Amino acid sequence: MPNGVLILAEAEGGEIVTVTKELIGAAQRLGAGPVSAMLLGSGVEAAAGKITGAEKVYVVDDPALAQYTNDAYTQAAAAVAQKADPAIVLMGQTNIGRDLAPALAFKLGTAVAMDTIALEMKDGGLHTTRPAYGGNARAVNGFSTTPAIATVRPKSQDPVEGGSAGAVEKVAFDASGVRTKVTARTAATSEGVRLEDADVVIAGGRGLGGPEGFAKVEELAKLLNGAVGASRAVADLGWRPVSEQVGLTGKVVSPTLYVAVAISGASQHMAGCSGSKNIVAINKDADANIFKAARFGIVGDFATVLPALVEAIKKVKAEG
Repeated sequence: MPNGVLILAEAEGGEIVTVTKELIGAAQRLGAGPVSAMLLGSGVEAAAGKITGAEKVYVVDDPALAQYTNDAYTQAAAAVAQKADPAIVLMGQTNIGRDLAPALAFKLGTAVAMDTIALEMKDGGLHTTRPAYGGNARAVNGFSTTPAIATVRPKSQDPVEGGSAGAVEKVAFDASGVRTKVTARTAATSEGVRLEDADVVIAGGRGLGGPEGFAKVEELAKLLNGAVGASRAVADLGWRPVSEQVGLTGKVVSPTLYVAVAISGASQHMAGCSGSKNIVAINKDADANIFKAARFGIVGDFATVLPALVEAIKKVKAEG
């Protein structure tokens, strides 16, 4: 009988990414049985020892998994799921998780709930809560099949604290069935904190007027040790890289502070930042939709507001 929770661990540069600890913390709090993790990739076995809080870590280490492809990772994840036989599988709502979870659910003949922000056990099964209608409502979903698969929004769960490393078990993977391969890859260059992990995000919209308008946005982000985000319109215009896009078709962020500069607040954008603890809106249009979601709002031209805000923060830092 299926039992326990299996989470997808992710590693970058040999280090376990933050969302892995959040998933383990969520799995422990569910109390649905033993918590295990699966780590997929090439040359990742050493990183398995850095995963704490899981009783067992299943590792699939194969050259065919060096670059993410849905084809290879779905087969590898299915091999682990068949080995571990979990009742629940949790993944982060990351680039990998949001692509892999539906494919794995289809292969295992089960269902998946995407971009969840709350998890609970009810009547012996998993129930998930996820934003709906651009964050204007919340939907609660249950499952009639196993394993129940869900992706979890980063920063929506408290990470596991401490704990020991689990026993590592290698899982065999037959790469002969993989039909796709990555022929080339271009990495986007970025500095500072990753957008998904940032505690502070300063995002700019089309109202900035052009790529040069992001100069003060970048300065404010650097001052607050935050990351720069952008609306879809900005990414489509080529003012900022797609990797910085926040929204329904971009990245979902949940920072402590989200500053929306010259962003109207369309539902597609709010779907990507509605989980922020504090939203500050800066917009010259007093009727902009963003103010409905903002805890604090400044009605004014960013060209005047941002320089003043930057100087005020510098002054506070100098005095502090």
